[in-house]
Amino acid sequence: MPRLPLSLRPIMALFSSTDKDGKDMSFLDHIEVLRWHLVRSAAVVLIVAVVLFCYNNIVFDVIIFGPKQPDFISYRALCKLSHLFLHNDSMCIGQSHYELINLELAGQFTTHIWISLVGGIVLSVPYLVWELWRFIKPALKLKEKVAAKGFVFYASMLFLMGILFSYFVIVPLTVSFLGSYQMSTLVENRISMDSYISLVTTLTLAMGLVFELPIVVYFLTKIGLLGPAFMKTYRKHAIVVILIVAAFITPSPDITSQLLVAFPLFVLYEVSIIVSKRADKKRAAV
Repeated sequence: MPRLPLSLRPIMALFSSTDKDGKDMSFLDHIEVLRWHLVRSAAVVLIVAVVLFCYNNIVFDVIIFGPKQPDFISYRALCKLSHLFLHNDSMCIGQSHYELINLELAGQFTTHIWISLVGGIVLSVPYLVWELWRFIKPALKLKEKVAAKGFVFYASMLFLMGILFSYFVIVPLTVSFLGSYQMSTLVENRISMDSYISLVTTLTLAMGLVFELPIVVYFLTKIGLLGPAFMKTYRKHAIVVILIVAAFITPSPDITSQLLVAFPLFVLYEVSIIVSKRADKKRAAV
C-alpha cells in the first residue's frame, strides 16, 4: 500500500488514534470526543462572558473606551518618550475631539452581549488551546508529543501578547488619529458606538492572530510546506509587507508610530525563522 504524503499524515492521524483502553476509534467515536471538547469549551466561554457582562463598568468604561481618554496609559507613555528622546511634545496626544453616539434602540444591549462574548473567548484562549491539545494529543507519536511540548503555553502566550500589543500600541494610535482627523472644520466628528467598538475589537483580535505566526510556521515546517531557507530568501519581501501593514494599521503619517508597530513584527518574523530552523532539523532527524 502506498504511503501517505508527509503533509497528510498528521491530518489522517487524527482519525486513527485509540481510546484509553487501547481500542481503535472509529470516525464517529472521534466526532463524539470532539463534541465534548466543544461543549466544555463553550461552557467555559459562556461562564466568563456572564462574569464580564456583570462588570460592564470595567469592561467598557475602563477597557473598551480607555483609548478614547486623553489620560490613557499609552498616551502618557508616548508623551514621556517624546520629552525624553525628542525634547518636545510631538508625540503627546491631547483631548479627543469626538463623541460616541448610539444610533439603534437595542444598540447598547446587543453590544453589551457581543463584547461580553468576545471577551469570554479572549480570556478563555488558554483553556480553548488546552482542549484542542487534548483532542490532538492521542493521535501523536511519542516523538511528536515531545516536539510539540509547550504548545498550550506558547500558543496562549503569543495570542495574549498580540492582544496586549494591539490594545496598548496599535489601538490608541489608530483611535487617536482617526478620531481627531478633520477634512474640514465645518464637519464635527460624532462617531457611532458600533464603529468605534468594531475598530477596537478587529484590530485587537487580528493582532492576536498575527502573533501566532511562530506557531503556524512551526507546524508548516513540520509537515514540509515551509522552511527556514524560504523565509530567509524572502526576508526583504517580508520587510516591505510589514512596513505596508504598519502603514495601514497606523494611518498617522508619523514615522515614529509606524516603526513602533513595525518593529515587533520584524522581531516576530525573525523568531519564526529560528523556530522554522529548529523544526526543520528535528524533521530531518526523524
